[in-house]
Amino acid sequence: MILQPITNWIQQRPLLSVLIAVLVTAAAAASYSWMEVSHGHSSGKTEESHDGHDHAAPSESKEDGKDHDHSKDEPKRPKSKEGVPDAIPMNQTQIAQAGLAVEKAAPGQLKTLLELPGEIRFNADRMAHVVPRVAGVVEEVSADLGASMAQGQVMAVIASTQLAEQRSELLSAKKRLDLARTTYEREKSLWEQKVSPELDYLQARQAMNEAEIMVANAREKLAALGANTGSGEDKLNQFALRAPFAGTVVEKHLTRGEAVREDTQAFIVADLTTVWAEISVPAQELMRVRSGTEVTVRSTASGVSAKGIVTYVGALLGEQTRTAPARVVLRNPDLAWRPGLFVTVSIGLDTTEAAVTVLSAAIQNIEGKDSIFVSTPSGFVVRPVKLGRRDGDHVEVLEGVTAGEEYVARNSFVLKAELGKDSAEHAH
Repeated sequence: MILQPITNWIQQRPLLSVLIAVLVTAAAAASYSWMEVSHGHSSGKTEESHDGHDHAAPSESKEDGKDHDHSKDEPKRPKSKEGVPDAIPMNQTQIAQAGLAVEKAAPGQLKTLLELPGEIRFNADRMAHVVPRVAGVVEEVSADLGASMAQGQVMAVIASTQLAEQRSELLSAKKRLDLARTTYEREKSLWEQKVSPELDYLQARQAMNEAEIMVANAREKLAALGANTGSGEDKLNQFALRAPFAGTVVEKHLTRGEAVREDTQAFIVADLTTVWAEISVPAQELMRVRSGTEVTVRSTASGVSAKGIVTYVGALLGEQTRTAPARVVLRNPDLAWRPGLFVTVSIGLDTTEAAVTVLSAAIQNIEGKDSIFVSTPSGFVVRPVKLGRRDGDHVEVLEGVTAGEEYVARNSFVLKAELGKDSAEHAH
């Protein structure tokens, strides 16, 4: 009954009814959306509060973990204002393992050194150019480049017609000498028995003397060639080329089947147990460098050094260099000094006293300053120093270290590396 008037009204006004229905639907939708947004804000606040509580716990856990790791670390070394450790502590075992040598700074004598560049050369007095001395054809080569040869050892064998003729001449002279001796003995016996005249005896003796001279002459010719007499099993034409002294083959210019002349340079043999260090002395230093002066020769490649004596100083200056050549003889039993090696020759000129000296190997460049690692009760401390005069092994300390203080004399680079490691960790 109640809905009947409403139904009649809707039927009489259809467009208006549709419009009212749309408005009602839109209002209902807006009301539902407002309710959803309000509920979302309320839930977000609750979750945010809950998440904040959850994140706080892991933060505290991480912080606790960090505190736990630091408690396990070793005690930190004290740092200076620049962040460099004031001391590097090391016990005796660590010092021994690092190979550190600790010595005391002390007064000493320093030599004023004159350093000249030089080069190692063969000892020309113990060097030989081996030539055949006879023309022929190479049949055998037994010496190799770099081989060590004993005195008289066969280096090559050469077949020579010239040598065959010389040996044949010797053999003929020997035969004539034998005949002359036999004739002389017979004539001497007959003359003593008054059977033959004295003239025959004298002629026989003269012939024997001439035959002896011919044999000696043939032998000398062979000796001049360096050949033996050809006796035994040797062939008459074979010439054995032998090493003139014990040495090393440094050059070889001979091959099997090669035809050679008398002056062909077959080998060069050098005795390397002694070598020369040749240097050039400036004109202004010639009064200080004389024969008999003791010097130190140091290799620029390996740092190996040895003592030597100046044996020769040239009397003339070079037209271009205005220097005089000088020579130092070095013993070379281990063959460490090889010809062609560049060296530095240090000549001590004057000796002066220094209040504080340390080994040159102790000096390290740290942050652009010359420094020494000094031993203290708390460890090794870097000490910047001011340096003065130097010689080959020692250096004068003007400031930074006093006489009697202990310092790291050798292998101080180990401490420098340790120092760099600590500085890097501090920067990080």
